[in-house]
Amino acid sequence: MTTPPMTDAADAAASAPHLADSHDLIRVHGARENNLKDVSVEIPKRRLTVFTGVSGSGKSSLVFDTVAAESQRLINETYSAFVQGFMPTLARPDVDVLDGLTTAIIVDQQRMGADPRSTVGTATDANAMLRILFSRLGEPHIGSPKAYSFNVASISGAGAVTVQRAGQTVKERREFSITGGMCPRCEGRGSVTDIDLTQLFDESKSLSEGALTVPGYKAGGWNHRLYTESGLYDPDTPIRAFTKRQLQDFLYREPTRMKIAGINMTYEGLVPRIQKSMLAKDREAMQPHIREFVDRAVTFTTCPDCAGTRLSEAARSSKIGGISIADACAMQISDLAEWVRGLAEPSVGPLLTALGDTLESFVEIGLGYLSLDRPAGTLSGGEAQRVKMIRHLGSSLTDVTYVFDEPTIGLHPHDIRRMNDLLLRLRDKGNTVLVVEHKPEAIAIADHVVDLGPGAGTAGGTVCFEGTVEQLRASGTLTGRHLDDRARLKETVRKPAGALEIRGASTHNLRDVDVDIPLGVLTVVTGVAGSGKSSLVHGSIPAGENVVSVDQSPIRGSRRSNPATYTGLLEPIRKAFAKANGVKPALFSANSEGACPNCNGAGVVYTDLAMMAGVATTCEECEGKRFDASVLEYHLGGRDISEVLAMSVTEAGEFFGAGEARTPAAHRILTHMADVGLGYLTLGQPLTTLSGGERQRLKLATHMSDKGGIYVLDEPTTGLHLADVEQLLGLLDRLVEAGKSVIVIEHHQAVMAHADWIIDLGPGAGHDGGRVVFEGTPADLVAARSTLTGEHLADYVGT
Repeated sequence: MTTPPMTDAADAAASAPHLADSHDLIRVHGARENNLKDVSVEIPKRRLTVFTGVSGSGKSSLVFDTVAAESQRLINETYSAFVQGFMPTLARPDVDVLDGLTTAIIVDQQRMGADPRSTVGTATDANAMLRILFSRLGEPHIGSPKAYSFNVASISGAGAVTVQRAGQTVKERREFSITGGMCPRCEGRGSVTDIDLTQLFDESKSLSEGALTVPGYKAGGWNHRLYTESGLYDPDTPIRAFTKRQLQDFLYREPTRMKIAGINMTYEGLVPRIQKSMLAKDREAMQPHIREFVDRAVTFTTCPDCAGTRLSEAARSSKIGGISIADACAMQISDLAEWVRGLAEPSVGPLLTALGDTLESFVEIGLGYLSLDRPAGTLSGGEAQRVKMIRHLGSSLTDVTYVFDEPTIGLHPHDIRRMNDLLLRLRDKGNTVLVVEHKPEAIAIADHVVDLGPGAGTAGGTVCFEGTVEQLRASGTLTGRHLDDRARLKETVRKPAGALEIRGASTHNLRDVDVDIPLGVLTVVTGVAGSGKSSLVHGSIPAGENVVSVDQSPIRGSRRSNPATYTGLLEPIRKAFAKANGVKPALFSANSEGACPNCNGAGVVYTDLAMMAGVATTCEECEGKRFDASVLEYHLGGRDISEVLAMSVTEAGEFFGAGEARTPAAHRILTHMADVGLGYLTLGQPLTTLSGGERQRLKLATHMSDKGGIYVLDEPTTGLHLADVEQLLGLLDRLVEAGKSVIVIEHHQAVMAHADWIIDLGPGAGHDGGRVVFEGTPADLVAARSTLTGEHLADYVGT
């Protein structure tokens, strides 16, 4: 008997995929953010997709500024208008279609907040769990978790309160007290400041004569008028002639409301005012001239009361098995995890499990060498990124899009394998993992590769290739051709011209290291993450008159900043324009007198729409050129200032190198920018649109003309494509050939192979490192294979 045809139809329907399972792609069509040129890609969900391409090709524009930005914007829109009013407003990316998005969790390279109170423990919630643990088990018991927090001060008070009771108003006396763990001497900072008063003012002068020497306290400004017009002392009397009372009011008076020039203002002594306005900030976040003043006028010393632990005496006295919370935070995290696992207390079982898991995540991700009391501002970009990852490792969320920006930054080849395993684990839980990456070891694990290019800046912004890693190798794209590149060891190395002796280095985890760094050659300092490389180089070779230090600290700049303003290039250009036209240089600055009056030199007009994304429209007056029309009538070499700022570095180099517009000072800076591979950048491109690798090289270009004889570079290959690394090696060679000594902290095997001398630290991280395990030529390191670096370098060069 034949089966009825209806059954066939039912079986077919049952075996057909459910409509809900058909959304397995993130579709992007017509993306035009930054330099993207109508890019269309389809990204598979629940797979690991790596985005490659030269620095500045548009990878971050596609992944972060388009896919992740739209996901976050759509999530924000699910909140009420009231809540959205408190959130950052995000504009919709410039894209035609974005389909199939899932919730995006972004783990970027942004350095962690530079707040001096922020530590690794507070940034990851490990401190919060530790405080609860000590408030339950600590002996003697001193109070709630607040009693163990260095951010909570102890306060108490008493007074009368009015309450309504049985229709009558009754006054009652109430008392309250909060026990906090903050050290009262240093206010939870761990260090105290001594201010050198001679750097604040010249006591032989009066205030009217300009006695104040603090930046921002110039005569005529409000900061200056606050003191000259306070009426507490005579501004025409030299400060050395002040009475004891007048000096007290001038330097230390408590905040007092008073009228100055008819305006209600708060008067405060000079010392507390400077402490609040300047010293409350992290040193790295200060403007250069403020930092210079602080370095000159202020000495930071470890707090004598709490010995730098930030905690009050009571908080340090409460212990679990002889360990105080200060001891626990100072331990290496791998040791702390072991200690927590050894606490068998059923009453706090769930807490111990959660804390133990968080600490184990640190170890697993390769950060077991840190301690919880490490200030967050001292972490490198790679370390900060991995600390942010810790929250997501044990997450039960699935079908989430994780977006990573070069997660292998700052990682030794040995540690990259561990990072690869973590990325694959996130994918295998059913998540979509998008990674912007340059390292071949990280590209190798991709399920899908999107290669952008072919060049950088305006020469990029298109998709050159989509497919598997094997197909990429055979594709003939710039990335495909360079994927299997392996640098060869030098046949001959340069002879050193001397040595920089370091004796007894003991910063952080270094163990009385004695080492001679050869001068006049290319020296690479390497070792696993946390082995003590930065501690040795930055701690023992301070940036001084003869040392130029280019570290990983980010370039700061608003959308008004551009390569011309950052490098100082605009100064000689403005002077050349002013000289050629017989007018003031300030006219040729879009941030000064030459600014378009309609948009104030921004080029765009912003309309704020409260909780909706603001709208930016090109200024109708200047058509986005940023300058007043009258300024554009002045020319140099047949070009106006807006046309010069629209030039690329290469084009501007030719323009200012010869002919009527010849300007040697400008040409020199442009040559340095071209040398570091930024010839394609336009002079007026906002700094906010530059990629991480471009910013790093721009910073290097600004230091190229410095007079120092020793260059210290901290991971200069960060954000560089495989093809760009060759150019960097050429630049390092040119520096050495010009008579400079170049010391590079680096993990990239191509740079190690190119070195004249290698110093390898280890053997492990934290207290397992801090020793020199090898000194010699790269060839000797490969031949010996005695260290982790030696093994990986030998594999890399194929011996």
